Amino acid sequence: MSKILRRGYYKLLLCTVLGLIVSSSVAAQQSKLSGAVSDTNGNPIPGVSIQVKGSMLGTITDMDGKYALSVEGNTQSVIVYSFIGMQSQEVVWTNQTTIDVVLLDEVHGLNEVLVVGYGTQEKKDITGAVALVGAEELESRPNTQLGSLIQGRAAGVRVASSSGKPSQGLSIRVRGTNSVTAGSEPLYVIDGIPTSDTRSINPADVETITVLKDASSAAIYGSQGANGVVLITTKKGTTGKPTVTFDAYTGFSEVWNTLHVLNGEQYRDLMTEMGQSTDWNKYNKNTDWQNEIFQRGASQNYQLSMSGKSDQTSYYVSGGWVQQKGAVRSSEMDRANFKINLDQEVNDWLSVGTRIAYTKYRDVDVNDNNAVNQGGVLTGALNTPSVIGIYNEDGTFTSNPFQNWENPVASTDGSEREYNSERFLGNMYVKIQFLKDFNFKSNFGVDNSNGVYDYFLDPYRTSYGRAKTGIGTNNTDRSSYWMTENILSFNKKIGNHNIEALAGNVIQKYLWENAYITTENFSSDGITTTNGGSIISSAGNTKAEKSNVSYLSRLNYGFADKYLITANFRADASSVFGEDNRWGYFPSFSTGWRISQESFMQDISFLNDLKIRAGWGIVGNDQIRNYAHYGTVGSNNYPIGGSLMPGTYPQTMDNKSLKWEESEQTNIGLDINVFNGRIQFVADAYLRKTRDLLLDAPLPTSTGYTSALQNIGNLENKGLEFSLNTTNIDKEIKWTSGFNISFNRNEVTNLVVKSLPMGNVAGRGEAILLEEGQPLGTLYGYVWGGVDPETGNAYYLDSNGESTFNPTADDRTVIGNANPDFFYGFSNTLSYKGIGLNIFFEGAHGNDMLNATRIDSEGMIDPKNQLATVNNRWREPGDVTDIPRASWANTDNSRISTRFIEDASYLRLKTVSLSYDLPQSLLSKINLSNVRIYATGENLLTFTNYSGFDPEVNAFGGSNTMQGIDYGTYPQTRNYIFGLNVTF
Repeated sequence: MSKILRRGYYKLLLCTVLGLIVSSSVAAQQSKLSGAVSDTNGNPIPGVSIQVKGSMLGTITDMDGKYALSVEGNTQSVIVYSFIGMQSQEVVWTNQTTIDVVLLDEVHGLNEVLVVGYGTQEKKDITGAVALVGAEELESRPNTQLGSLIQGRAAGVRVASSSGKPSQGLSIRVRGTNSVTAGSEPLYVIDGIPTSDTRSINPADVETITVLKDASSAAIYGSQGANGVVLITTKKGTTGKPTVTFDAYTGFSEVWNTLHVLNGEQYRDLMTEMGQSTDWNKYNKNTDWQNEIFQRGASQNYQLSMSGKSDQTSYYVSGGWVQQKGAVRSSEMDRANFKINLDQEVNDWLSVGTRIAYTKYRDVDVNDNNAVNQGGVLTGALNTPSVIGIYNEDGTFTSNPFQNWENPVASTDGSEREYNSERFLGNMYVKIQFLKDFNFKSNFGVDNSNGVYDYFLDPYRTSYGRAKTGIGTNNTDRSSYWMTENILSFNKKIGNHNIEALAGNVIQKYLWENAYITTENFSSDGITTTNGGSIISSAGNTKAEKSNVSYLSRLNYGFADKYLITANFRADASSVFGEDNRWGYFPSFSTGWRISQESFMQDISFLNDLKIRAGWGIVGNDQIRNYAHYGTVGSNNYPIGGSLMPGTYPQTMDNKSLKWEESEQTNIGLDINVFNGRIQFVADAYLRKTRDLLLDAPLPTSTGYTSALQNIGNLENKGLEFSLNTTNIDKEIKWTSGFNISFNRNEVTNLVVKSLPMGNVAGRGEAILLEEGQPLGTLYGYVWGGVDPETGNAYYLDSNGESTFNPTADDRTVIGNANPDFFYGFSNTLSYKGIGLNIFFEGAHGNDMLNATRIDSEGMIDPKNQLATVNNRWREPGDVTDIPRASWANTDNSRISTRFIEDASYLRLKTVSLSYDLPQSLLSKINLSNVRIYATGENLLTFTNYSGFDPEVNAFGGSNTMQGIDYGTYPQTRNYIFGLNVTF
């Protein structure tokens, strides 16, 4: 054989061998693997994620729990099987062609990851008092307000709906009211950006809500965490395949309760009895003013989102629009939202991301919490006599036959009043991983909003508009906020030791601006902007700034997964305080002992987790007016030489010693998880003492000032919280329940001044008392004795317990407590073959309400129409009744007293939601992932003895001190919602 032939032969042989080796290798890399996945009962599990660890290869199980996968790896590849709610399992593949896997139920609750301050922790490692409202609970009911999603869901967190109007925000109190003058709202942190306004946040974008309740968990936020912290995390992409979701619903609302008032004949009799007469032939209408003011409200909501995730990129994009027409005439709200969440892993050590939200908001408010002669719509619906119609013959609004008090439709239809705002909320972050165990994250966020309020009073149809020939107001406000934070963190596991530490710096800057102008004397109603008025009646412009600088640190240590320690320290400087007291220092410490991990507990098979927690910490509060430590000046015009000259005057006294309010809190907690998480129980006991209360306290008149902001007192909150979550049935029918109940006692423990009556209501004097030894929200007035059968006059009990018809101011005393003895929530969720049912109750017990609406509507002192209860009034000597006689222009029979104090306890069927998921066998034919139709009812039933429109209101909104007062307040409404959710 020639050399050439031999070389050709050898090459052919070599190529053949190499080809066989390569083909053998390729065959090995393309081996087929199949099998089935089931649970411990042998039931197949569809949708299980199956992934070759460290590669892009993966699949999911079909409806029968079966799968097929091409494995392109060596014989040591690891296959990962995972499914939500079950323990993930890893199997080493050794060239098998079939692997069947049985997944065990996850111990529910232990491995949940909770967002905490500047990081995350598994629930089993938490040592503070933290409540989680998860995605499943958030999706159980459609809602337009973020606060409503928390109501009744978290122990120790009370969400107060001071009004039912569409534009009304919600007031949240975490473990009671914590201040007198300073703010008591918790800090809201949305994707790392602190804020105080949640009305413009789209609930459809929210993934989870975590509430940091005690000082040991909230102290990482220092001065801003005194009232608790609500951490809001929005959604992000989680699946490789892009997911598009469309959600739409429509609904209507109505006032669930109306009150009986005097008809025309009864009103005429009452006026005649009080010595008033008129030509009643002119007043022969029969108008039901509650029917005119209350209407069937309507709502519609549309949300569209797209999300997805690849190896390096996670994204979530959404847009939505919601519109509400309120159940009270003319009230409206609509909001448009746009949201982008983006996370990008640039390489194995660098990640960047952004959260951007834009909101366009509009509302039309109604005048409530005022008397009919002040334009109050709700009081007008009760106090306007039915004998008049809506309009006079000339098209103007009618008035009371005896006073120029226009009917309530004049307040709803006689003026244009619209508020519009735009808000941009966003941040960008850079995260760097280095030296294996270190992370550095730099975050920059902004929150900018611009609002415009326009008002125009009709110059023809309304009486005040005619007197002023029209009134126009334009009010613009702008707020700007930016923050930058730089956090260095360390996370290391060494044997049985888990160590996590972080340190960082936060800088924040706020800016507020406001400008307004009011003009009068309009030539017509054709031009409603302020340039149409020829007289400038008032104008003004203000600006304010505030800045904070903070340094923070935290150490988490765990040994053997059973001994847990957390320590925080934060130092804050706030510009609202003087240089001597600008810095506040806020330490906290908490520890946990997972007794269930001890060797002596291992034989208790049903016990999955038993943990005792204890924590202590100090947090601060600087939510007071800007420049509070300065002596400020006011401006005025003074007549000098026959003309007005501008000038200034001392307005407030300076206080260089003004310093932080501080709250010291101790917490003891118990966590129990048994039967694989089917029963979870959490109990907490706490004591929170707030010292150096910031309060505008009276000063001697000799100082030249009436009051000054001072640190003058102490306040205490103590309470118990219990939460129980159970999985009652976990088979083809699944039934879960959740119950929480909270007890809180509030007390002013020290006050420099003896007592401070405050809050004039219904022209009858103060209704609230701030006094040492009493809680905030203490109702104040006279003790009602009854009605004298001989004279028909009311009598009261004086300070000695004796009857008197003429009590003095010193006879006033504590007559009620607006704080509930306890509040609670109870939910049940059932599902069966695509049918879902959620029933949620919420309630409060033991809280008193001053029904000040009755003072106007049962007082019988002027020409207001009255409630039908006054038909039982005293009319002649010998009448025995609890309603005194009518007495024109005399308030003696209708003083603020125990007569108008009512039990405002209630139990409310807050939500009932019924849903149906179309079967997958049908959806797979039309390439849809999920289709759900649902119907939801809100506030369907209310069980209460309260006689007013609604027991869940407060005329003074979220006031710390002015609580438990109903004075023509917009009530909660009953809502019916029908919706559709489609996922592509």
